[in-house]
Amino acid sequence: MFKAARAAFVNTYADWMVRRDEELCLRATDRTVRPFEYGIEWSSASATSLGLRLNGCSPDKFLIRLNEHAVAKSHDFFSYQRPQNFTMRDEWLEFESGVPTPYPANNTVRARWFPARNGIRKAVVVLPHWNSKFPQHVALCRGLQRLGISALRLSLPYHDARMPGELKRADYAVSANVGRTIDATRQAVIDTRSCFDWLEQQGFEDLGLVGTSLGSCYAFLASAHDPRIRVNVFNHCSTYFADVVWEGLSTRHIREGIEGSVDLDTLRKFWLCLSPPCYWDLYSAHREKRSKFIYTRFDTTFPVHLSKQVIKGAEEKKFDFEVAVLPCGHYTMGQFPFNYITGYQICSFFKRNL
Repeated sequence: MFKAARAAFVNTYADWMVRRDEELCLRATDRTVRPFEYGIEWSSASATSLGLRLNGCSPDKFLIRLNEHAVAKSHDFFSYQRPQNFTMRDEWLEFESGVPTPYPANNTVRARWFPARNGIRKAVVVLPHWNSKFPQHVALCRGLQRLGISALRLSLPYHDARMPGELKRADYAVSANVGRTIDATRQAVIDTRSCFDWLEQQGFEDLGLVGTSLGSCYAFLASAHDPRIRVNVFNHCSTYFADVVWEGLSTRHIREGIEGSVDLDTLRKFWLCLSPPCYWDLYSAHREKRSKFIYTRFDTTFPVHLSKQVIKGAEEKKFDFEVAVLPCGHYTMGQFPFNYITGYQICSFFKRNL
């Protein structure tokens, strides 16, 4: 009888949590279905860095070749020249992005600085979620600051002040335009690594990185290619970039634009170079890295089976890591009490390990 009552409660709670997550997700009524585009013109810079040319091959074959080469030569793909023009304006760090785009606003990287008062040389770069708006994630930065850890909150490409005037959402960061999505991800990774260049210049030695949702993907790609980043928290985690877009509730408008032009298997090949599993070996080679993976039991945006695959991969590759599984969903994580629980999980991990 007790087991039956417990099972009934669990099922009721799960149903309620999924419904609540869906309600929060679908509050946004400004999602736009955009048509599928190969976006080859966005891949020219990264293709050149890999020694690739279109040479008359079809767009789909070119994108597959680009991804294969990008994964095989990922240090070249994510290579960049260190910025020379770091500027502090009040509490904002600004510098020119290493990945130029047609949008001047997006080319100026902005990150808000939360210096700790104790003079300790520890700092964490904070990567927000997709479509985050300022001042989201500021509370996390202030929490780290109170613990004696400086924090630098990066505005992601096409977000906040970096958003082109014609947009209301950060649609150019992830969209049905394959090449532009690759370019935006590469830009995010390089901008993140450039933040660590500035921190090094300021004398910081113990460096950490936390990313949430899309920011978590960016964080993994950056850390896999940067041995300076010693402590990492991946808040929401998943495997293949295409699978999240295909299965997630918050990206169903993107799938609607893509479906009919390519299938999931092809899309996975188009966005292979954006997918963390391609760099698990590279990440595990940095044995000094400490990692924490956080995911939620009722996630409708980063499907749970994909998060579990990440944990399985981390075990197989022998990462030095911890896992936290919260009894909420993707969007409900941002609400009380789960936002406080998540903040505690992140801050305490950095306090213990950085």
